[in-house]
Order: sequence, then structure tokens, then C-alpha cells
Amino acid sequence: MNQGAITSSIDIAQVTLYLFWIFFAGLIFYLRREDKREGYPLEDADALAQGVREGFPSRPDPKTFVLPHGGTRVRPEAAIPRPRSPWQREPVEPIGNPLLAGVGPGSWADRPDEPDLTLEGEPKIVPLRADPTYSLSARDPDPRGKNVFGADGEVGGKVTDIWVDRSERLFRYLEVEVKDGRRVLLPINFSKVTDRGTVQVRSILGGQFADVPGLHTPDQVTMLEEEKIVAYYGAGTLYATPSRMEPLL
Repeated sequence: MNQGAITSSIDIAQVTLYLFWIFFAGLIFYLRREDKREGYPLEDADALAQGVREGFPSRPDPKTFVLPHGGTRVRPEAAIPRPRSPWQREPVEPIGNPLLAGVGPGSWADRPDEPDLTLEGEPKIVPLRADPTYSLSARDPDPRGKNVFGADGEVGGKVTDIWVDRSERLFRYLEVEVKDGRRVLLPINFSKVTDRGTVQVRSILGGQFADVPGLHTPDQVTMLEEEKIVAYYGAGTLYATPSRMEPLL
């Protein structure tokens, strides 16, 4: 047999290309399944369809992930279909206090009810009173002790402290004492600190600060609490007043 007779009629470059295509298709299939570990299955927009929709490919088998500071997480989680309206694509109407209903701009994710941690395993977001190594720059207005005004110009409370993100090295929340003496958090992104230090909030009214979700621990906020707090102010952008739910024109 002549040397190279086995491969004399085979285009090695073409075979290599086919193998690459097969590998690449398998990689896409694998990555598409892996990105369905969270956020799936989707709720079907068609109210006439029953159950949930996963699409192709289906979700991967559950896998246990070991967290760096102890504990585990299993993903994906079991699907829990929620009750739907019998009317096709009917808008979701909040029940009770719309700022606490968890719908629309007030939706939140069920994150773990424990604080987010730094690489050293310490709570990442804490008030300045709990970590004296952080302070407010002398060039910035100090909102502590100043009033917080809602979108209607009414006083919703008074700032008592500022909460810092020790990983990102920036301020995340203002701590506000509301009229009943409770202390709640106000996300920095939903507030505007004036040159005089007073705080203005456009998303909710002054009287609605009293219902902001609270904290289990005075100097610590959990990831689930953060979700619900931010969702409350987010819901106010649509549900704080009846006029905000009306058409723009």
C-alpha cells in the first residue's frame, strides 16, 4: 500500500472544519442550558396556555454550588407556577397597598434573607456609625439631621445616618427616621441632596415613608430587604398618586 493511501481521498481541512462546527454547536447548546439556571421557566404570556415555558433546550439538571463563606445554593430551583388571570394578557392590578404589592416597577427578586458579604466575609453595606474608617467628605453637604421631603413637599422623616458599601466604596442608602420613630432606608439613587443638606425624593409622597419596609437588624441589611426597599420606591414612580397611572396624554 502506498504511503498516505488512507488519507489520499480525504480533505483534512474540511474534516477539521466539520469537527469545529460540531464542537461549536455543542458549546452553544451547553451555554444556552447553563444560562437557564436562573430566571427560568418563563411564565407564558398566553393566559390560555397552562403551565410554564422553558423553550429549547430545556433547563439543566439541578446543581449544588458551594458559596465562598459557607452554605450552598441549588440551581435551577423547582418551578412554582403562579395563579394567572383568566383574561388573555390582562394588566396586573396591585392588591392592597400598591407600593407593597410587588408588581410592575415594584417587583423584587427572592434573594437570600442574609446580608451581602465582602471578600473578607463581613457585611458589605453598613451605616457609618458601624465603621468609623469611612466618613463624609468635608466638601459635600451633610444630610444627617436634615429633613427628607416627598414629591408633595411634605416632610417624610429626618436623616439619621448614611450607609456605605465597603466593597464599592460609595454610599448606598440614607437612614431616615420616620414619624413613628421607625428607621428605614432611602436608596441614594432615589434621592437628591441639596446644597443645604435637605433631601428631596420624587418617587413617593411624604406620608408614604411610614410604610417603607424595615430591617430586622439596626446595623445590617439583607439582600432580600434591599430588594423590597428599592422595589417600594420603584413602585412609587407609578403608584404613588392616581395621576401617575393615567396616560401621559
